[in-house]
Amino acid sequence: MRYNQGESIRNHYDLISPYYRSLWGPHIHHGFWKGGRETPAEAQQLLTEELIARAGIGPGLTILDVGCGIGGSSIYLARNLGAKVTGITLSPIQVEMARTAAESDGVDVSFRVMDAQNMSFAPDERFDCIWSIEAISHFHNKKEFFDRASNLLVPGGLIAMTDWFGKKGLSDSARTEFLEPIERGMLIESNTLENYLQIMHEAGTVVQETGNLSENVAQTWDFCLDIIQDRSLWQTAHELGEDFVHFLDSFAAMKRGYEAKALEYQLIIGRKPGPARTESG
Repeated sequence: MRYNQGESIRNHYDLISPYYRSLWGPHIHHGFWKGGRETPAEAQQLLTEELIARAGIGPGLTILDVGCGIGGSSIYLARNLGAKVTGITLSPIQVEMARTAAESDGVDVSFRVMDAQNMSFAPDERFDCIWSIEAISHFHNKKEFFDRASNLLVPGGLIAMTDWFGKKGLSDSARTEFLEPIERGMLIESNTLENYLQIMHEAGTVVQETGNLSENVAQTWDFCLDIIQDRSLWQTAHELGEDFVHFLDSFAAMKRGYEAKALEYQLIIGRKPGPARTESG
């Protein structure tokens, strides 16, 4: 699928990351609503905090942020947990934006242009935690990613992630109606949760927890549908090309997918076997 290929994804994010920033802010991902009255910015921060809490991520760890976007999670983890963070993304534009944001915040984070399916680090470079929010669904070869991720973790290291999934057992007609418009617009491939868990098991990762957060995050798309009422945004989309038009069209598809329970937003916490390293060591 074209929208699950690295070049298409890189071009997409190079082109529209500034628009993501203006639409969503520093965290270009779903929000997590606990009471329903949070602002989108508060809800996005709550999603970050929810993943930290559920994974039990303590202070001072070495973290790899896979699909770091424009640096929102990386900067938060470094600033609030004192983590040593490396963020990777296919997009040079996103790396530039993330570095600018980190410098503005006075936070030391390393950002690199790197394909997460072909990660390459120094032989002695290992991580206590691999963090990923809404990125792995973009990857064509998810098995290659999880294999490499396992090799990059120290014994006892964590994988803390959220992603978008198609519900197990959907009919072909339901997939066509609810998932294909999302895949086309968001450049993702909606595997099932069970598929991810099998791949992680084969990579040697022990899955400790999963959680369906769909009801908490679905409100994101109410706000997004309000945003795209701006006709000038559609004019810009048509000027930028059909990929951006499909992107805006998929906002309504996201809302329909959650309402039909065809789309799921899941949290996964995994651990590499072995004793976990403490902050001191």
